[in-house]
Amino acid sequence: MPANPRKNTLTAAVAVTGCLALAATLTGCGGSSAASDEKVVTVYSADGLKGENGDGWYDKVFKDFTAKTGIKVEYVEGGSGEVVQRAVREKANTQADVLVTLPPFIQQAGGKGLLAKYAPEGADQVDGADKGADGTWTSVVNNYFGFVYNKKELKTPPQTWQELLDGKYKNKLQYSTPGVAGDGTAVVVKAMHDFGGKQPAMDYLKKLQANNVGPSASTGKLAPKVDKGELLVANGDVQMNYAQSKDMPNLGIWFPKTEGGKPTSFALPYAAGLVKNAPHTANGKKLLDFMLATKQQQEVSAIGGGFSARGDVHATDENALALAKIMDGVEIFEPDWNDIDKNLQTYVDDWKTATGS
Repeated sequence: MPANPRKNTLTAAVAVTGCLALAATLTGCGGSSAASDEKVVTVYSADGLKGENGDGWYDKVFKDFTAKTGIKVEYVEGGSGEVVQRAVREKANTQADVLVTLPPFIQQAGGKGLLAKYAPEGADQVDGADKGADGTWTSVVNNYFGFVYNKKELKTPPQTWQELLDGKYKNKLQYSTPGVAGDGTAVVVKAMHDFGGKQPAMDYLKKLQANNVGPSASTGKLAPKVDKGELLVANGDVQMNYAQSKDMPNLGIWFPKTEGGKPTSFALPYAAGLVKNAPHTANGKKLLDFMLATKQQQEVSAIGGGFSARGDVHATDENALALAKIMDGVEIFEPDWNDIDKNLQTYVDDWKTATGS
């Protein structure tokens, strides 16, 4: 299982060759641009599905896709909001063919006119809540928001949000930045749900700031700190953290609850859409079809540590069983993503005001 910490910088990678280069502009291993090669498809994606050692779900999917079609995959990775903003900047000269990001950023991409309507083969097996009502995006890997804790230092995880206000967590707690990181934004979404509204959530997060180490643009960088004991608690998501736990033995996953309440979470899927005016639209459609195909969906848990987006795929591998156990007893709620998309900047500004960030 890959340990795939989320990155703070955009990274361009040619998946087939494994060539990595920090990119201000998209380049391939040979210095040729994506647009110069018709046998190519370019993916801009939120991090979490590509393995550090070439053993992630993306690695397998891209390799198999190229073997089947001869189409090379060029891969650009960044934070959820970061990849959307890059696509916005390039609207006059579109570089990406496929965009994969988390809510509410996939809705944001749609609102900014970045996505074209396309229903991949198999999309009819994806739950209505996990695809765009306007037909511009479909989840390819399901996932859930969560937190991590250090199992060595804490014999049991904290049970409630209120416990995190204890002095023992001072400078031992950190969460990624709302509005920048998808999982950081999820902290605000979950707090608003659990505490019953925006104001009580902000009141709580203001108190929590006394223990918070400070902002982090990268969620994935927090798990290694928790594993080493530099932090006791951080935010994350089940797919990424479960994958990381294979190489981080002190990492445990948990879900905060309010006093007298139940542990809660919500779906935070990797949602994929075809980019409007893409340079290689046909190749983008083929890749979306391939990612949502039954075989690739069956590999989501076994290789990627995530949950299949298709309702007709029922994985029974070891990872699938372990993931089901992690989610046992957790109450799943469905955020109003349209409201969050519409009011995201307001919520982020209110969070900044509350925490002094």
